[in-house]
Amino acid sequence: MSIRLRLTAWYSGILAIMLLALSALIYGFVYINTYGDLKDRLKEQSNQVQLKTGLNYDGTLQPILGGPAGQSLFAQMYIYDLNKLIPSPNMTEINLEFKIPAKESLNSQQGFQQASYGGNPFLIYQKAVPVNVNNSSMLAVLQVAVYTGEQVTLLNRLKNILLAGSFATLLAAFTFGLFLARKAMSPIGKVIEAANGIQTGTDLSSRIEYDGPQDEIGRLIDTVNNMLGRMEGFYTGLEEAYATQRRFVSDASHELRTPLTTIRGNIDLLQKIWEMEPDDSRMTEAEIRQLSIESVKDIADESKRMSRLVADMLSLARADTGRTFDIEPVALEPMMTEVARRASFLPRQAEWSVGEMGQLNGKYILGNKDYLQQMLFIFIDNAFKYTPAGEVTLDAVFYQNQVGIRISDTGIGMDKDEVPHIFDRFYRADESRGITEGIGLGLSIAKWIIDEHGGSVEVVTRQGEGTTFVIWMPLLFAPPLE
Repeated sequence: MSIRLRLTAWYSGILAIMLLALSALIYGFVYINTYGDLKDRLKEQSNQVQLKTGLNYDGTLQPILGGPAGQSLFAQMYIYDLNKLIPSPNMTEINLEFKIPAKESLNSQQGFQQASYGGNPFLIYQKAVPVNVNNSSMLAVLQVAVYTGEQVTLLNRLKNILLAGSFATLLAAFTFGLFLARKAMSPIGKVIEAANGIQTGTDLSSRIEYDGPQDEIGRLIDTVNNMLGRMEGFYTGLEEAYATQRRFVSDASHELRTPLTTIRGNIDLLQKIWEMEPDDSRMTEAEIRQLSIESVKDIADESKRMSRLVADMLSLARADTGRTFDIEPVALEPMMTEVARRASFLPRQAEWSVGEMGQLNGKYILGNKDYLQQMLFIFIDNAFKYTPAGEVTLDAVFYQNQVGIRISDTGIGMDKDEVPHIFDRFYRADESRGITEGIGLGLSIAKWIIDEHGGSVEVVTRQGEGTTFVIWMPLLFAPPLE
């Protein structure tokens, strides 16, 4: 059974009970008021019925009773000891006679009774009365009655009206309740359709349209739409992660293929040379020695390149797993002085220029000194590689509560369209790999280190005019504890 049918059934059941209770209350109120007035009149008139003085065979009860609105009352008295029945004249006229209770059970049958005579309903009030006949006290029963046909008809009509009205009201309530429940629950159907669409497909961009009030269903649809939005974001992120992973594997395979091919080629060459007989060789011993030294050197260089690649990939893998490092206050002047000194020993063709570092005295940042130095060496080494002639400069600037470590070069520069991609893994600004030594992971590692320190990087470049990187780091104003 559906929810809307269950809700309608519960609502209709509760309404049916309420209608039944209301109908019973109305019917009981009308019944009590209708018969209550008649009973009061019967009691009052029973006290006014008197027997004529003396009793003879033509004696009658007086007065002949009449009620308001033309409603007649009937009375009869039965004297047990004389076996004498004395009816009122109006009973004699219509030949009406009420049933006489037995003398032994008279006490238990006193009060009101409803009876039907000749198909006509009557409300009868009977009670035991003593009568004085010829100075003798005798027991008699007095019965005073009123015709209740109008009351019975009225109550029957009222009962039919209440039953028919309750049934019609219940039927209309069930019909309209089912309609309203279906209309109110129709957005739930849209939620089900959306869930089925997600289950059977991969389109998470669909949303449930709802322009109704912000009730429970409205909030449910908003929650579902928000959930779909988050799922779409997760799914998109997962797809991007898979694409990045595939690209990473492809680029790593490409980068590893070159040194492995070189190493394998040199090993094969050495194997052929060393397996040749002295008489078969057309090269002198000096030439063989020189060729062997060059092959071993190539193998060593490619091994170093593979080691750097593996180390860089390991650093990025640690970054992907969310691993962080310990941070502490780092004094900027000693660290920058040491970086400048060690950078002068890097392979380069450009001039190495260091700005004034005295302004960094007493300035601290929160970070890890080893990782900060690694990040700076990545930018400096990158500047040396792409500056075949010119100058590379290291200095620092301040802005508000940040320090900017600036590394500028006058090298080949980049096109502005390449700037958004330079921190992507394995991305190389030069069109063909191998023109400039490197594997394209350095800037990705540097960006991760900057992000972990809560900093940012600014890039200014122009094709053929050089590139400037400014690494912004938040300053630590509180001096470190001794």
